[in-house]
Amino acid sequence: MPDQPDLGQLMAQAQQMQEQLMAAQAEAAEKVVEGQAGGGVVRVAVTGGMEFRSVTIDPAAVDPEDVDMLQDLVLAALHDAMAKVGEMQEGLTSGLGLGGLGGLLG
Repeated sequence: MPDQPDLGQLMAQAQQMQEQLMAAQAEAAEKVVEGQAGGGVVRVAVTGGMEFRSVTIDPAAVDPEDVDMLQDLVLAALHDAMAKVGEMQEGLTSGLGLGGLGGLLG
């Protein structure tokens, strides 16, 4: 009969992993990343907890004749910021030894 895993030990390990994940999520929520577009003329700051902190637009990017371009730059900066949040979260959870589970749990 093969050795059965100790259920108590497995539960303790799962609890420890959950606590580490929660700590990593709390750490990410406090960090601020910045997305940029147009060479930095539009910048968006967002926390790892997905809280948008600021939008900065260089006055040189404001052309009343081309509002569509400014809207595209803001959207591109948002996408850039969210990609950086995803990278940050992936980096924090990869150190927990969760393998591919990090993305599913957080």
